[in-house]
Amino acid sequence: MPNPILPLWEYIPDGEPRVFGNRVYLYGSHDRVAGTAFCDFKLKVWSAPIDNLNQWTCHGDSFRTRPGKVPCSEKKVREPDTPWTDHELFAPDVVEKDGKYYLYAYIVDAKGAVGVSDHPEGPFQLLSQYEYHSQVGDEGIFNDAGVLVDDDGRVYVYYGFTESHMNEINPQNMYEIVDGSYRRPVIDDGEGAPEEQRFFEASSPRKINGIYYLIYSPVKGSRLAYATSQSPAGPFTYRGYIIDNGVDYPAGNNHGSVCEINGQWYVFYHRMTNNSIMSRRACVEKIQILEDGTIPTVEMTSLGFEESLDPYQITKAEIACVLKGGCFITEKDLFTRVVANITDRNIIGYKYFDFGEDYTGDRLQIAIKVRGMGTDCVLRILLDDYDTEEIGRVKIGTGDGIYRADLPRITGRHALYLIPEHGVEGWAARYLEGKPLLELEEFVFLK
Repeated sequence: MPNPILPLWEYIPDGEPRVFGNRVYLYGSHDRVAGTAFCDFKLKVWSAPIDNLNQWTCHGDSFRTRPGKVPCSEKKVREPDTPWTDHELFAPDVVEKDGKYYLYAYIVDAKGAVGVSDHPEGPFQLLSQYEYHSQVGDEGIFNDAGVLVDDDGRVYVYYGFTESHMNEINPQNMYEIVDGSYRRPVIDDGEGAPEEQRFFEASSPRKINGIYYLIYSPVKGSRLAYATSQSPAGPFTYRGYIIDNGVDYPAGNNHGSVCEINGQWYVFYHRMTNNSIMSRRACVEKIQILEDGTIPTVEMTSLGFEESLDPYQITKAEIACVLKGGCFITEKDLFTRVVANITDRNIIGYKYFDFGEDYTGDRLQIAIKVRGMGTDCVLRILLDDYDTEEIGRVKIGTGDGIYRADLPRITGRHALYLIPEHGVEGWAARYLEGKPLLELEEFVFLK
């Protein structure tokens, strides 16, 4: 499954991946298409078998703060799980303890909640609010809580907004904060630390090869950073960042974590769509965790769980991983998403296509489906980098249609870039400055 990894109509940010049994589960917030506020009043769960990461299943609503209609029922309504608030749900986490699954839900401007289920997909029934009799941070809200069940059975919750906090949880009930367990700050990021290191939000703890990791969003908010410690109580020391969703792409906050699936480590994160920072979709990249505990930074790609993209299968424009110059992905309707607001010399990129080595013909052809905006233009085709020499260009007319161009023979693995140009000068160029030239729907290479 390429990026985004879920069906393209689904908007799940803040993803916490967890492997339970033979499935990987993705717990996250739920954004609304082109929403004007972050998140929704419900949480959903998706999962896939670990041996087929292209087969994601939606398990429906797992937790709600407002009533919701039950699918396939005209009358039945699911009552809210939080009688003390109807505010939005953000960034959940789920852990397993003694055969039960515990959901930790952050609720905007309200006390956080813990839910419980016999199944990793839920639905989760309210167990309790956090219960505490000594010091905690965040006024007991537990912003973006991430939970670690250690090998010795002790349980830790990491949370915070602009400051990192930690408490221990009573493993006997999974919601009571252990007296005297409060730690602040968890990450050693004093006032002089640069913005790309300082903690902002999105705590996600992991224990990997005996090292404790805290993955988080730093003040420079389009990145996922990580810090490590030899103790679950910290202090955690900044080690670097894993990914930045704002490199050559419309930036926004980032939130996610790492997960090992069939011996391969991945970072789960989200990207922005619909010209909004509040309309985000789940993505994934392969990562390495080195012997010294470091995680080399990875780039955003269109690959997701795939080794490469097949140029001879139709590629949806919306899986672009490079969008420069003001263009963006937007949803026209449930079935249609395009790259829109494409103006002169914008850059649209895809990483990576594998054209193979066995094609012996002299030329290829590319076919591109667009929505015309009433202006003739061209799309320049480039490989590997967007400042290299073009290998061809597609002439785009004024109307909707499929436009083609011949290209030279291509073999091997390459990034692909599409760069539009209106090709006029003088007063005409000034007239077209900043005006959309086309909307990109999909394309394919033909042998």
